[in-house]
Amino acid sequence: MVVDIVQSAPQVAASGATRELLAFIVSVGQTFMKGVPITIGLAAVFTILTSFCACNPGRAWWHKRDLVTDLCYWLLIPVITRYLRIGLLVIGAAALFQVTTANGLIAFYEHGHGPLATLPLVVQMIVFLIGQDIILYWTHRFFHSAKMWKYHAVHHSSEELEWISAARFHPVNLFLGSVLADVVMLLAGISPTVFIVLGPLIVAHSAFVHANLDWTLGPFKYVIGTPVFHRWHHTAADRGGEKNFAATFPVLDILFGTFYMPAGQLPDNYGIADRPYPTSFTGQLVHPFTQ
Repeated sequence: MVVDIVQSAPQVAASGATRELLAFIVSVGQTFMKGVPITIGLAAVFTILTSFCACNPGRAWWHKRDLVTDLCYWLLIPVITRYLRIGLLVIGAAALFQVTTANGLIAFYEHGHGPLATLPLVVQMIVFLIGQDIILYWTHRFFHSAKMWKYHAVHHSSEELEWISAARFHPVNLFLGSVLADVVMLLAGISPTVFIVLGPLIVAHSAFVHANLDWTLGPFKYVIGTPVFHRWHHTAADRGGEKNFAATFPVLDILFGTFYMPAGQLPDNYGIADRPYPTSFTGQLVHPFTQ
């Protein structure tokens, strides 16, 4: 009997590992598939809008030269982001709050923790949006520094800026940018429910500010990021490329002297000075490490 148990132990361990691998694959597939309907919906909306209000008239977004690259980022980056966030959360919880067990982590993040978690959900959403944007503003400026630009250049490499260019971020940029901001807000006590509610809206707004639209929203241009506001950021450095760092609230750029929206002008001529620059998905992921 003992011999049989000893002999079967490796098989049990192997089957357990197989189940975990299959569960991980299913989880990745579910994360991937969640992005499909959102992608189709945004594609339809911006196809209609840009036919009437294009900032830079020309070829349609589905004809852009590096569309395949953008699609790879758009569909794969959410998967990368999810697991980077989970990893950072585990490390942060263990380091800051000595939570190391699976059940402890589940309990810790199920409803948030601390004073912030006791606030009404709407208040938490406001706190999250403001806190996240402040963090993103400064990490964005950090990635425009000489040492970090090679990672952020991936995001600026699209010469035909469209809504689908919004997800073009190098994993290093993600790790020290949006993922870090999310983890800081979660560790501060914001409920994960906030992510569930705001997640689709954040994705839609990111696509909106990269869309080929001539919208400034008039006086609201100081309140919420618009396509013209952010498209100036994707122009050359001596124009608006070193301005407009805020992801959501332009008031941060006003406060820190980096707001740029010249009256009566529209941005154009996007991309980076580093030519030629890899246009493929894998080429762009590797390129910063070759510099």
